[in-house]
Amino acid sequence: MTNRQDFLRALRRQGGGKTPFDLSLCPAHMDYLEEIAGTRDYYEYFGIPLRYVDVRPTEKQTDYTKYYRGLPPEAKPLSWNPEWGVYSTPGSVAHFEEMIHPMRDFTSVSEIEDYPFPDFDADYRWAGMGEQVRDIKQKDFVALAFMEMTIFEICWYMRGMEAFLMDLVADEEFACALMDRVVEIRAASARRYAEAGVDILMLGDDVSTQLDMMMSPALWRRLLKPRLAEICAAARAENPDILLFYHGDGNLTSIIGDLIEAGVDILNPVQPECMDPVKIKEEYGDRLSFWGTIGTQSTMPFGTPADIREKVREMIGTVGRGGGLVLAPTHVIEPDVPWENIEAFVEAAKEYGA
Repeated sequence: MTNRQDFLRALRRQGGGKTPFDLSLCPAHMDYLEEIAGTRDYYEYFGIPLRYVDVRPTEKQTDYTKYYRGLPPEAKPLSWNPEWGVYSTPGSVAHFEEMIHPMRDFTSVSEIEDYPFPDFDADYRWAGMGEQVRDIKQKDFVALAFMEMTIFEICWYMRGMEAFLMDLVADEEFACALMDRVVEIRAASARRYAEAGVDILMLGDDVSTQLDMMMSPALWRRLLKPRLAEICAAARAENPDILLFYHGDGNLTSIIGDLIEAGVDILNPVQPECMDPVKIKEEYGDRLSFWGTIGTQSTMPFGTPADIREKVREMIGTVGRGGGLVLAPTHVIEPDVPWENIEAFVEAAKEYGA
């Protein structure tokens, strides 16, 4: 069985194959990898059979600075999501950034209608996507498209978190107008990715803290669930076999069943500091696969290599039983994680996952 077949077989809960693994390194760890191995490509270095596709860069020229008053001189477009007009200033730690929100002073739906949203629907941005996906598959890799920060997060990035949470409760017309414009863009992109043949479309929104939801589950079900379902349906209409991945940090136990109903196949990251991966597997494992389960607030930074090996063995033997698990740290591995812990994770994942 090939690496690609193993990976997809696990996510389809077909059993009988390997338990695959994944990880994501921060810039500091990529710098170290470059020092010791001459590469920043940790997927290639660790033998992870995943490759991402993305649209072509935009040719649209938009001056977003007119949506800001008193923009600090060090401000620049948000480095990891620059096309929505969100600016940032350097944060106080490592690679973190502090966001500034272009819609923070908006008061009307008409301002949303006039806003210069990204041109992800332009044909030139999708040129060659199908060929890119086919090339990835021919090399025995799984093709992924990243569209996390799907609805809620993009809306609050533009509006500001406090303001958008208040909009959801006190100005539903405004909140829905913004969400509907974002969903229109996201659904069109989902169709395009599915048509190009990607194996996994990565969606998600952080709608929870580590205690509970940021909003009532009832509010989420009424305003966000149908919009997520619309995006899932748009992708599946083009490719019924596409796997739909949902990232949500924190404790979203109360909406896991709803995510399945909306069309989600894979839940990430199943954060063990606030969710019990084994119990969730027992309750939902016949309908849902899991990607994560290794804590980046606990095991990875504070465990020993032996602790990490034991946790990997435990998760593969429980959550991974019968398939349905991609073992991974639950978020980007930050600079406080010793390199030997990263190596211990990879070595144990390869040993026990086989």
